[in-house]
Amino acid sequence: MREGIRKGTPEYHRASVALLFAGLAIFNALYAPQALLPVLTSELGMTEGEAAWTISATTGGLALCVVPASILSERFGRGRVLVISALLATTLGLALPLAQTGHQLIAMRFIQGCLIAGTPAVAMTWIAEEIDSRDAARAMGLYVAGNSIGGLLGRLIPAFALEVTTWRWAMFAGAATALVFSLIMWALLPAQKRFTPKAINPRNEVSAMLRHLTDWRLACLYGTAFLGMGMFVSVYNMFGFRAVEHFGLPPALAGLAYLMYLSGTWSSARAGNYVQRAGRGRVLVIAATLMFLGATTLLSGNLWVTLTGLLLFTASFFAMHSVASGWVGQLATRDRAEASSAYVFFYYVGSSALGALTALLFQHTGWAGFVAAISGLSVALVAIAVWLALTVKRSAQ
Repeated sequence: MREGIRKGTPEYHRASVALLFAGLAIFNALYAPQALLPVLTSELGMTEGEAAWTISATTGGLALCVVPASILSERFGRGRVLVISALLATTLGLALPLAQTGHQLIAMRFIQGCLIAGTPAVAMTWIAEEIDSRDAARAMGLYVAGNSIGGLLGRLIPAFALEVTTWRWAMFAGAATALVFSLIMWALLPAQKRFTPKAINPRNEVSAMLRHLTDWRLACLYGTAFLGMGMFVSVYNMFGFRAVEHFGLPPALAGLAYLMYLSGTWSSARAGNYVQRAGRGRVLVIAATLMFLGATTLLSGNLWVTLTGLLLFTASFFAMHSVASGWVGQLATRDRAEASSAYVFFYYVGSSALGALTALLFQHTGWAGFVAAISGLSVALVAIAVWLALTVKRSAQ
């Protein structure tokens, strides 16, 4: 088998930039309506819980299709699935502003989530297979950094466009940007050289995923994905309502809170260096603990204190995700595509399920009850991280 792509080569630079744009495109598309949720409640007559489904339906569709997409990648290649997924999903985004009702928008977002699934399903596996293991952590960090910047742009572009136009044109502006990013990724992504096609056998693929679930180390990482992403999406779903209703900010100004994503870009890009110094377990515990501290700070009635907590929460989440997702590829010595797709599955099931449930909790109990629930989930996340750090040998990290 050919040697993996090494840092410093032209191919590595192309791959890194392509993966960066993959994250920019997909996460731009995935969270585009989030900054518009307060507006959608008035324009389309939706409740806070219903508006949150414009996010939860997409992540739910993604979760349902991530395993089939991973199975297809075993036969047709990671790169092909990644490119087709990104192009189809971002093209569909151009039609979202045509929705006439909240239910239509939710249905279209569900379909978009199904199409998006191929990119996160195989991106981590592409890195694990094509990038040399000595440089994989840095490449993974850059991909996650692209995720954070993409999520940021997906929220900021519609939020700022809303100041000069309607929510429909604001959503179209975000979708067009995502499509451009997908085209750049398609042009730059190197051809795979370490991929060996396998015959598609769904039973074997499902068995491989179930086998990964019996590995308690991977099961714990899947738990961190479920809880971490669920809490993260929940906080950003509801923070817009908090900013507008409690702090009295206009929607565009409230959208500036998404600049916190830049802290995630910084932390995820550096997580690989921290892992090399301290080990994955220790970095995971620190990130989970800081998420808990950030979550509890959100209860403050002071805007600046709340924003500080949001900054800490965001940076810690992206560092945790970068470490955990990269750890999956290292622990799974066989059937890596299935191991990574299982991680992505739990990641987005957490986003969909917890995002919808906490939105209902916010609707009925307000911000205090919502933050209490997020803080409780953070405690469980810390417990899982500590367990992993204390019981996994450093040689496995």
